[in-house]
Amino acid sequence: MDLKDQLKNLFPDHIPEEGEAKPHAKPDIWLQDDPILCKYEKRKGKPVTILEGYNGADKDFKKLAKELKTRLSVGGSIKGEIIIIQGDYRKKIMEILTEKGFKVKRVGG
Repeated sequence: MDLKDQLKNLFPDHIPEEGEAKPHAKPDIWLQDDPILCKYEKRKGKPVTILEGYNGADKDFKKLAKELKTRLSVGGSIKGEIIIIQGDYRKKIMEILTEKGFKVKRVGG
């Protein structure tokens, strides 16, 4: 007896809804037309990735920074209108932002 059979025994009136496509959700962060600049620097001898150029609301800016830090499992901070991520994660950050619908421009090497 597999899991589906057990669930049918527990909930005989339930009709499973299979094959329904979920509608595309609205992005939870405001997307801008100008690209976000992604660059690499060394500060006090340690590598950091810097994101600048986001001109949305502060709430969305903080949400974006938190999501990046969580998905990369790294530390970072927000100073003014700049997101600072600890380590060289340019490639991964650019993939995450393009996946979310942002335009990203790599600055430097």
